[in-house]
Amino acid sequence: MDVERLSGNIARMVELGGKALAAYMKPRETGAHPSDSPDSVADVVKTLGQVAEYWLKDPNRTVTAQQQLAGRYMELWTQSLKSMAGEPAEPVVKPDPRDARFKDPQWEKNPFFDFLKQFYLLTTNLAETFVSDAELDEHVKQKAAFYTRQIANAFSPSNFVPTNPELLRETIGSNGENLVRGMTMLAEDIERGGGDLRIRQSDDTKFALGTNLAMTPGKVVYENDLIQLIQYEPSTAKVGKVPLVIIPPWINKFYILDLTQEKSFIKWAVDQGLTVFVVSWVNPDQRHATKSFDDYMLEGPLSAFRVASEITGEDKVHTIGYCVGGTLLAVALAYMAAKKIDVVKTATFFTTQVDFTYAGDLKVFVDEEQIQSLEKRMAQTGYLEGKQMANAFNMLRSNDLIWSYFVNNYMKGKQPMPFDLLYWNADSPRMPAANHSFYLRHCYLQNDLSQGRMEVAGEKLDLKKVKVPVYNLASREDHIAPARSVFVGSAAFGGPVEYVMAGSGHIAGVVNPPDKKKYQHWTGGPPAGKFEDWIAKATEHPGSWWPHWRAWIRDHDGKDVPARRMGSTKHRPIEDAPGRYVKVKD
Repeated sequence: MDVERLSGNIARMVELGGKALAAYMKPRETGAHPSDSPDSVADVVKTLGQVAEYWLKDPNRTVTAQQQLAGRYMELWTQSLKSMAGEPAEPVVKPDPRDARFKDPQWEKNPFFDFLKQFYLLTTNLAETFVSDAELDEHVKQKAAFYTRQIANAFSPSNFVPTNPELLRETIGSNGENLVRGMTMLAEDIERGGGDLRIRQSDDTKFALGTNLAMTPGKVVYENDLIQLIQYEPSTAKVGKVPLVIIPPWINKFYILDLTQEKSFIKWAVDQGLTVFVVSWVNPDQRHATKSFDDYMLEGPLSAFRVASEITGEDKVHTIGYCVGGTLLAVALAYMAAKKIDVVKTATFFTTQVDFTYAGDLKVFVDEEQIQSLEKRMAQTGYLEGKQMANAFNMLRSNDLIWSYFVNNYMKGKQPMPFDLLYWNADSPRMPAANHSFYLRHCYLQNDLSQGRMEVAGEKLDLKKVKVPVYNLASREDHIAPARSVFVGSAAFGGPVEYVMAGSGHIAGVVNPPDKKKYQHWTGGPPAGKFEDWIAKATEHPGSWWPHWRAWIRDHDGKDVPARRMGSTKHRPIEDAPGRYVKVKD
């Protein structure tokens, strides 16, 4: 170790730390950054305070908790003394084999680091136990478990140089140059985030839409205030008679379905002989602040269906909705059923919730107090910043999507590798205030859609009136739209439902090309009865569900027709895919 170089690099790191602080403070001092709300911190304190109150207000429970704490820590101390004396000692607690934070051999071989690791794991396990054993409202417990997990992940010894053997080796071996590089990136990422830390998860310089992402040939054939509609160029001489219209989520950009050509569902669908249209949502700003859920339905799915029908000359369309795009599609179907508009042949839902009784981890962010706080924040700009939604999704898997990159980028000083999926994940659009508020209140908070209470564009919606055949895809490990929630939502529709469960999660379970031969999927007949019973009887199939879906579409498609040209006399092509809207950054 070169002490002089180390000292110089530490001084340089401190200097760069000042730049990072200036990048954080400048937009707040100039008013360019919306005022930071203390409500989120207050909610954490209030929620965890309820857990503490439960254990402290009863003397017997307090003594029980103290005994449990003291006993477990004494057990760890005894084990650690044996280990430090060179005696064999079984660990009191072991990390999950999938936990990458403690893969370095020194976490096990070195008694000091082994003690730190076990102390941390024991403490977090006890905290989780105290939350799960507390007799509190289920929503409060869910929030408390989430907040406890976030705090535990943040204070992991793997996140700090003195308590992480790998970081110590890196720092000593490079005489602190890793910290200088890391602090440089930290300042850049705070400035790039407009005063908030925007952790880079991928090397963004390696990707460009239309160049190596979203490359499937097509044309924008229609646009309004909220959408561009893309029609893709056919790659087969014959195509299915009924066109396909895809409604992606407006909280993410559509090209998750058109990443690289090897992963593109859109390209695969075109190659399967389908006339494919895709909605590309606008990245909203202040001009869209009052755009309502009604507007998103009328100017989104309904406009897309109309244009696709006018271009192809067909009376009906197949349609797909992904995540909240699927929720909006379900709303549109119920609205059309109420208005007796018959333009949809089949409806496919990718990891979509229409019943939010068993909604995923995002439900921790939704209660009356948190929605009111969010509405106040959105009122300052007219929209919710895309980075806020991205942060919420990242927090659901904070070890993988936040702290691993924090350590790699700012502690090791290493640039992340280019990764198309994480590039897309960081490319989050904004959300207009009126629409986002309606969605949170009437779906997550009040569950109005499945209960027949939701009103949109002057119509009271009843999903039981939706009689079109439904293909309802869930993902087994989905933490955003859990497979059980999707299963329960199947019963809300009035027509036949084909429920299919894919392996993996919210993204990988959907974006699973057949050629990759990854994951599996399950089929098991109508989604009736209990979810657990359906799972027990379901048949597992190797590989992607895509061919199964294509066969289902063929069963409802009719005949083939000659491939169609893009656009029409009424709807002339405006520009090449992927269009302008998707390229607007937050």
